[in-house]
Amino acid sequence: MVTLILKMNVNNGYDVHLIKDNDKGVFMTADIYEFEVQTITGDKAGLEKYKNQVMLIVNTASKCGFTPQYEGLEALYAKYKDQGLVVLGFPCNQFGRQEPGSESDIEEFCQLNYGVSFPMFAKVEVNGDDGDPLFKYLKKSQKGLLGSEKIKWNFTKFLVNRDGKVIARFAPTVKPKDLEKDIESLLE
Repeated sequence: MVTLILKMNVNNGYDVHLIKDNDKGVFMTADIYEFEVQTITGDKAGLEKYKNQVMLIVNTASKCGFTPQYEGLEALYAKYKDQGLVVLGFPCNQFGRQEPGSESDIEEFCQLNYGVSFPMFAKVEVNGDDGDPLFKYLKKSQKGLLGSEKIKWNFTKFLVNRDGKVIARFAPTVKPKDLEKDIESLLE
């Protein structure tokens, strides 16, 4: 379980969070760039790699009614990547077991069926005690409907500005093309 113990704003405009994670002790994060994630090929990668870019972070699945959104996510990435957008896909098997394959199966499926070229990462859990720390942070930063932190389904989207601030959270029913105005405003 993750608990937000202290939240304060420091001089450079970043929020500093002191977070207690029962499994990992207490850690402090000034921003999203301090998180380390595992790529779909098993390598470790720090999100600082995406500093000064607009990030669209999405929990994904290959056997979901929203799976065709991969096409829209790839279209956004292709259209805006040169302006500083990066889409980050995190497969998740927590909802109806809609992502049962291995990381290599997922990568192959995404490339063959949707031409996905944006960065994909290892399978994560987004809710519960075993939830990935990045998604715990995202959910604390932008709550869902009626203030709920819980992610309801695959293809929930989090939009992060160039300064690492989580700006918005979008339900799975929001299509990628409907995010263009929000993304464009952050790319200016």
